Order: sequence, then structure tokens, then C-alpha cells
Amino acid sequence: MNNPSTSSPAANSAPSQPTDVVIVGAGIVGLAHAAHAVANGLTVTIIERDHHAAGASVRNFGHCCITAQSGELYELAQTSRKYWLEFSERAGFWASEAGAVVLARTEAEMNVLRELSAVREPGQVELLSPAQTRARLGAAVSAADEAHNDDTHPGAWPGLVGGAFLRDDLRVDPRTTVALLAQWLSRQPGVELHWNTAALGFDQDSDGVTVQTSRGKLRAKQVFVCVGHDVDYLFPELAEEHRIQRCALQMSLAAKPSGVEFAPAVLTATSMLRYPAFTDMPAAAALHSEVLEKQPELLEIGANVMFTQRPDGTIILGDSHHYHSTADPFLDESVTETLNTEITGRMGQPLEIIQRWQGIYASSDVAPILIREIHPGVTVVSVTSGVGMTLSFGLAHRNVSQL
Repeated sequence: MNNPSTSSPAANSAPSQPTDVVIVGAGIVGLAHAAHAVANGLTVTIIERDHHAAGASVRNFGHCCITAQSGELYELAQTSRKYWLEFSERAGFWASEAGAVVLARTEAEMNVLRELSAVREPGQVELLSPAQTRARLGAAVSAADEAHNDDTHPGAWPGLVGGAFLRDDLRVDPRTTVALLAQWLSRQPGVELHWNTAALGFDQDSDGVTVQTSRGKLRAKQVFVCVGHDVDYLFPELAEEHRIQRCALQMSLAAKPSGVEFAPAVLTATSMLRYPAFTDMPAAAALHSEVLEKQPELLEIGANVMFTQRPDGTIILGDSHHYHSTADPFLDESVTETLNTEITGRMGQPLEIIQRWQGIYASSDVAPILIREIHPGVTVVSVTSGVGMTLSFGLAHRNVSQL
């Protein structure tokens, strides 16, 4: 796996000077908080127990799923979108405004898309014919195809009745984004970044907070603890109260197929059964019944059949969802086979699998976000749903703005 170096001259040295903000955790949520703190002129120290980011922030699709959120999450996602683009310019990581395409193979699927399009601002959810859907995904479309709304194309992206283009969605490369953002932060004045440095405890007094670390003590006015699914390592009672579990995902990477290039993220019916903007639609109930009848195996593994193409042409495929207090590392090959068979059928061609891995993120049935001030100056921040990348910069903006 490509991993840009995330070291800095003081990357593993003992923490030194007092700082305005300490960030515990160098995943995307922690680094987004650091980025906003830097933008606000604050001094920042980031500590990370690993030698580089290896958790949820690098194991995902790189899809910022803006459009499919609702309520508070939608507002946070739109704010996040703004700052994803701003900090991609500052830090030099790749971010694409290519949107997302939802494939529809049945009228039940298309009905959900029609309803969502009707309640959103014009152009945000653009309904597509089969030919328009394939064109959005880079397939050659003939004049005859353009003249018909039915699927007459025998090759790429078969079996469509239509689709939708989600204009506001973003894409980044999960294998490189966090490392490049960490590199940029480490070069900013007033920032220290310490890898292989674990937080062990927190003490608060009238002058601020002392963070006990595996390399000594840190002093700060404010600490954000952004450790994702590992809240229970530091605050087990809080994790139990919020009912945090580890959601384990099965994902894989395909080699770039010859002649295949598509810019948007690609979602399917199972995606519409997982994201709130879709499930809020009245037609979602009929879609759930249809998938349950025709493809119950997808629901049994908690599938979100979707895929994204990285800048190097490789394709990230996934994913399934299983929930545990501690996730066993063993992957069930039948689950991956189910997902990848579905995806190759959607694309209309075979794929060469070159990597498999277990994704992981924090999940809770209490709320999709956990923000808790443990005591003055120490705030735990965790996205307890599968949209940490999506919400990261918006959530960080809100939290840092309150300092």
C-alpha cells in the first residue's frame, strides 16, 4: 500500500512546549480539528499512538457522501464539503468534485431517487436515463442509446432503468489524503506532531489540562480526543453509555481494468437502504421489501454495494457490515465473493482483485456523533457512524469555533 511519509524532524521526540490545543488521534477527524485550530491561529500538538494512520481513515472508499445525509448531518456535511476543498488546496491532497452516481435497475429503486430529487434544490439530485447514467461513468453512448430511456446497451453498466447524479458529493484518495494532511500540518508554525505517542490520562486544573503520554507530559488549554472506535480504551464507561461498537467491513481493491475510467463514486440499491436521505423517502419501504425478496443475501451481510476509482485507476470495492465490541480479524471469503460478484455484474466486466482488508469504524445506535466534555478542557469527539470522512471538517469547524 502506498503511504506517503508522515514523519517530521520531531515526529517521535518527547512533547515539549505548552500549547493551545492538544489533539489525540491523527485520523481524519483529529487532523481536521488540528487544521481548523491552525487556521484560527492556535498552537497545536498532535499525538498518535501508531507510527502512521492505519485505522478507519485509510480503509474507506474516500467518498464524502454529502447529498445522502439529512438533518443536522446534512448541514455538517455541507460545511465539511467547503473545508475539504479549502484544505485540499492548502495541503495539496487530491480532492475531486466528481459527485456520485446511483445506479437504478428497478422502478422501486428509481422511485426513491425521484422522491429525493423532488425535495432537494434543483440540480442537486439529477435524474438520469440509462444512457445518461452510462455517460456519467465514462461509457461510450451511441445516438440510438441517447434517444431511448430503456437500457439497450449490451456491454458496460448493463441492466439499468436509470440513475441519479449526486452533484455535491466529493472524492479523495483514502490511501494518501491523511498522510499528506499530516505532512502539511507538521510544517506549519506552532504545530508539533508526535507519532508513536499514546495518551494515558488527563488531569485538569485552573490553568488548563495536563495530558499524560507515553513520552511525558503535555500542557494545553483544550484537548480534543479523536480516537474513533477506540473510545473504550480511554473512557470505557462513556463508550458503554453511548453503546459504541466496532463495525467491521470487508473490502477489496481491483486492478485498473483496461479502458475503464469513471470519476464519480458509484452507489446502488443497498446504498439507498443505508443513508438517511434515501431512507427518509416514502418509497424506501418498497425498495427494502424488493431487495429482501430478490437478494436477501445482501441484507444478511449488511451490504452497501458501492465502488470508487482511485487516481491510479485501481477500484475500491465493498462493503459489508458486522458489529462487535472487539472485531475478530478473520475475513469470510463468501462475503467478499458476494460483494464482488454483485459489483462485476453492475460494471459488466470481470475484475482482478489485488488486495483485501478489514475496514473498521465506530458505530452506535444511540446517535451518529459523540461529543462529550469529560471535564473542562477535555472533549471526546467521535463519529459513531460510517460517515467520518464526510463530516470531519464540518464537525471540526463547529468544535474549534467554540473555543
